[in-house]
Amino acid sequence: MSVPPPPDPIAGARLLFSLDPAVSHLNHGSFGAVPIVAQRAQQRLRDEMEADPLRFFTQGLVDRVAHARRHLAGFLGADPDGAALTTNATTGVAVVLQSLGLRPGDEVLTTDHGYGAVEFSVHRECRRTGATHRVLPVPLAATAEEIVQLVRSGLRPGRTRLLVVDQLTSATAKLFPVAAIVGVAREHGVSVLVDAAHAPGMLPATVRSIGADFWVGNLHKWGYAPRGTAILAVAPQWRERIEPLVVSWEQEAGFPGRLEWQATADYTPWLSAPVGLYTLRTLGVDQVRAHNAALAAYGQRVLGDALGVPPADLPAPGGPSVAMRIVPLPAGLASTVDAARALQTRIAERLATQVAITSWNGRGWLRLCGQVYNSAEEYDRLAVRLPALLDQR
Repeated sequence: MSVPPPPDPIAGARLLFSLDPAVSHLNHGSFGAVPIVAQRAQQRLRDEMEADPLRFFTQGLVDRVAHARRHLAGFLGADPDGAALTTNATTGVAVVLQSLGLRPGDEVLTTDHGYGAVEFSVHRECRRTGATHRVLPVPLAATAEEIVQLVRSGLRPGRTRLLVVDQLTSATAKLFPVAAIVGVAREHGVSVLVDAAHAPGMLPATVRSIGADFWVGNLHKWGYAPRGTAILAVAPQWRERIEPLVVSWEQEAGFPGRLEWQATADYTPWLSAPVGLYTLRTLGVDQVRAHNAALAAYGQRVLGDALGVPPADLPAPGGPSVAMRIVPLPAGLASTVDAARALQTRIAERLATQVAITSWNGRGWLRLCGQVYNSAEEYDRLAVRLPALLDQR
């Protein structure tokens, strides 16, 4: 079966970024890429801060942060008064975990697709409080209906205190039916934290439509914001219980101010984040989503063909707007975290190509992304050169 043609490029999009043209950047999902216009906006804010630090931090900064939050929350379909800016999704998860008041006998349930740093955070909070952590296996090929049923069967009413579930998984690029999962958990009296690290800018679902107790997503990936920009949305019944990891001068202001104000933190990513969203809107949100998803699908097929993976064995797309795909690596390659990291470094150094190599359930996977600054030729070039590199193991 022939590989379907790639999407037409979005004219001029590559020029909006300052990425090294000698490198193929096929891993947008890890650290994103900031448009030049947002970089310059942030630099102007840094210049303002350094010109008069006392004025910058003490005259109107709280209001400026709130204004940026309202703008970003509106884009995500979140309540601006029920959302707080934070540095990344992992930080938001840690805030929720330490605010819950877990006790011995409580259980935190995650899936085996969860992000590694989030798993570490759950482990730590359970050790600290005496709660337990249980992992629910979800097959890679599970349908949305099957996932919901697995979650339903896995909940332990009266014991499961929190379910942590990814909206789009990092390791496996799998889309979870989070709104349906939230509905099932609510029937059983279980709170839900949605780790939506990859959702803002890529996926169309709004925070309100999902209805989770807690939802946290990064804007510095697919929302083109400077790094260190994320939003934690909290349901009304939880807001006054949310405590920051570090207490500072806005503590008595309540949520969200007590979470956002962290003394001499660098607030310039948050203040310039609306410029990143402006870039996305200028290109056309729907057009960007469709382009990126189609390009990632093209790259998956090209790489799969080069590695001898039949199309039927390539993991099915998570949905029409998912711009990340995975390709199974030959058996024995990248089967551990350390081996995956080593292979990712080799590909970067020898092939001048940035991809993500992950180890999931004892199998190595290559994750690639599609973004407006990418071209079909970059995936074609990797497909030609990668098999020989893998044979050198």
